[in-house]
Amino acid sequence: MNGLTEKNNKVYISGEIVSEAEFSHEVYGEGFYEMKVLVKRLSGQADILPVTVSERLISDNRLEIGKTINAMGQFRSYNKLVNGKSKLMLTVFVRELYDTMPVTNTNGIVLSGYVCKPPVYRTTPFNREIADILLAVNRSYNKSDYIPCIAWGRNARFAKNLAVGDRILVCGRIQSREYQKRTGDDDIKIMTAYEVSISKLTSCDKDEEIDVDAEFSFTSALPFEQREYTGQ
Repeated sequence: MNGLTEKNNKVYISGEIVSEAEFSHEVYGEGFYEMKVLVKRLSGQADILPVTVSERLISDNRLEIGKTINAMGQFRSYNKLVNGKSKLMLTVFVRELYDTMPVTNTNGIVLSGYVCKPPVYRTTPFNREIADILLAVNRSYNKSDYIPCIAWGRNARFAKNLAVGDRILVCGRIQSREYQKRTGDDDIKIMTAYEVSISKLTSCDKDEEIDVDAEFSFTSALPFEQREYTGQ
């Protein structure tokens, strides 16, 4: 079962390290460090993503500011206590590092998971259709990651009819997005949200075995920005 759950969540990213590696946590004597990685889009914009790497991988690689990191891993979530409240945190958890990328897409993700909240469908002032989906993705040892996803256009129209418990397969890219949060009467704080911008979305049987390696093959042929509207 654990081998199957490892196939539910796969990420490839390639980008520039833009922050020092800071200690995050330790598990069974193995230390993990977090850094920020800038991944460019074809549009010229960039996403700055949190990336978590084991000290055992760092020991063989010079992961310094300005260096390029080529990684494969999973998009994971965890709860962190912030100001007395539990906050959902997201990070790219690195499983392998490469000298060169094994795929042509520098920011690609495939997830197989279950809709765990009713999707929120809306339109923008420019009449673009959007749907927010929270996806529960099973992980080994009876754990799950809760991944915010955003669909556009016809994918949004499809998503608005999904029900809690439906299993879906999504492909896309991880994006960072800044927004303003009011923390007091005159205090506005700039926050950063991370989510999966969906380029392909399909339903699948709850018991169906999904090979994300096979599904990932079509994502490496064409960057996601050249597919349907991605939300820029």
